Amino acid sequence: MKGLSYKRILLKLSGEALLGDKAFGIDPKVLASISKQLSQISQQGVEAAIVVGGGNIWRGATAADVGMDRATADYAGMLATLINALALQDVLEKEGLVVRTQSAIAMQAIAEPYIRRRAIRHLEKGRVVIFAAGTGNPYMTTDTAAALRAIEIAAEVLLMAKNRVNGVYDSDPRVSKEARKFSTLTYIDALNLRLEVMDSTALSLCMENHLPIIVFDLQSPHSIERAVAGEDIGTLITDVELQESR
Repeated sequence: MKGLSYKRILLKLSGEALLGDKAFGIDPKVLASISKQLSQISQQGVEAAIVVGGGNIWRGATAADVGMDRATADYAGMLATLINALALQDVLEKEGLVVRTQSAIAMQAIAEPYIRRRAIRHLEKGRVVIFAAGTGNPYMTTDTAAALRAIEIAAEVLLMAKNRVNGVYDSDPRVSKEARKFSTLTYIDALNLRLEVMDSTALSLCMENHLPIIVFDLQSPHSIERAVAGEDIGTLITDVELQESR
């Protein structure tokens, strides 16, 4: 494996990425793989923060589509992210990592409140920090939370882990055999082509703050370690200047 390319990372784990081979809930094999990889990179000195989604348990937008109040549905989704965060925290601690879970909504019995300076201090001390409950606001996706938290903690890269999709394509590769994968993209291209990388708010935040994004398949062997090492994995989204320099 190459030397490290990034010292501080933000890993976005969608709820779908945690599904693995299951139709609902959490695949223990996926959690085990994540924990082993995070242990490896932590031993190398990488400071790792994680934002978890909740789509494997609850999707607020879907509930709203069938008549549930959207804000209420989104708050339920935030609770789903806390369930995933606790499961992830447990398996990471069993791997020997020191973990702190911070929630954007008050949940004193199970998580710290989100405090930016405290989160950075945890990272500096070698602890893994899990950010749960999105931004704490309805109508905001966990992609937006991932971009926001990455910028707030001065992460050097946002790693977007997908479930069996190894990058960004011009169409859905699970539907079309003609789908073409991008090895690199600019933020503007991703926005203009309306590619389903992340929501436009999250992508715009990354663009305004020059935060590189790597979209990759979580199920690929050692994918997190390879991304941190700077290997050519998935799709790199960045601005023109950074793209030309890599």
